[in-house]
Amino acid sequence: MFDTSTLTGSKPEQYGQLLAQARALVHGERDRIANAANLSALVYHALPHLNWVGFYFFDGTELVVGPFQGLPACVRIPLDKGVCGAAASQRVTQRIEDVDAFPGHIACDSASRSELVVPLVHGDTLIGVFDLDSPSLARFDADDQAGLEAIAAVFVEALG
Repeated sequence: MFDTSTLTGSKPEQYGQLLAQARALVHGERDRIANAANLSALVYHALPHLNWVGFYFFDGTELVVGPFQGLPACVRIPLDKGVCGAAASQRVTQRIEDVDAFPGHIACDSASRSELVVPLVHGDTLIGVFDLDSPSLARFDADDQAGLEAIAAVFVEALG
């Protein structure tokens, strides 16, 4: 049985604790659906002020929704659309303080105000993106970005 613990300390310390929980959760498991489902739930319930946490997987043409926590989501996202498409096509984390100011933002949940999307890349292969939305403006800072990129790396490493 997996048991979460309350995060304590500074934000970097909290992300260190969350990272340890993420590693324990995916340890010995290579299935991307299982790991994406568990990591989505872990992050969604551990971090405050989130309304969506999940994965989109690249199918060779576009991003297709995978396991997530939150309201129903857009099923397919072209690589030239939205924050997820930008992260996937540029292979660079997108940290958006105000999604309404992002050209081409796709509003799957009208409550979302800020977003952080981490590209998932294994070697030279795009796997997809790890996407987090918040109903708060400027919810994500550099500490969040570093912590969530580390969790995304744990996901990619678990694929083998």
